[in-house]
Amino acid sequence: MKKKFHLIFLLSITVLATVSVYAADKKSSKKAPAETIDTASNEDMKEQEVTELLNAEYLCELGNRLVIYYNETDDRHVALRWKKRIHRLTRIDTTTGADRFENRAEGLIWIGIPTKGMLLDGKKGLQLANECKKVHVHK
Repeated sequence: MKKKFHLIFLLSITVLATVSVYAADKKSSKKAPAETIDTASNEDMKEQEVTELLNAEYLCELGNRLVIYYNETDDRHVALRWKKRIHRLTRIDTTTGADRFENRAEGLIWIGIPTKGMLLDGKKGLQLANECKKVHVHK
């Protein structure tokens, strides 16, 4: 009986020592976390002033509406009115020819082609508005 107890005791100590060494090696072999890059610029956080801008109103599926404000001299940015807020979006170059604008701080993505557009939530991976068709252009 003493031999069995002694053997079990030695095995448990060996297992604990092995686990401790493995855990220590795993911690030391982990690379330092890469420096996180804040991809959301401070410009994305500002609410855009839109009184002097041209705008296009869109009617989307499920009765959703949005307005895109743009400046003819700045094709890199638009302002988008969605759910009673105005968001500044920055152009992202594409190879397809579609207009793609993002506000990385809030996760909004607008993708527009000449006949329609869609608004996405990039953080949650959801469509916010789809089949958005231009109903009015104001100058």
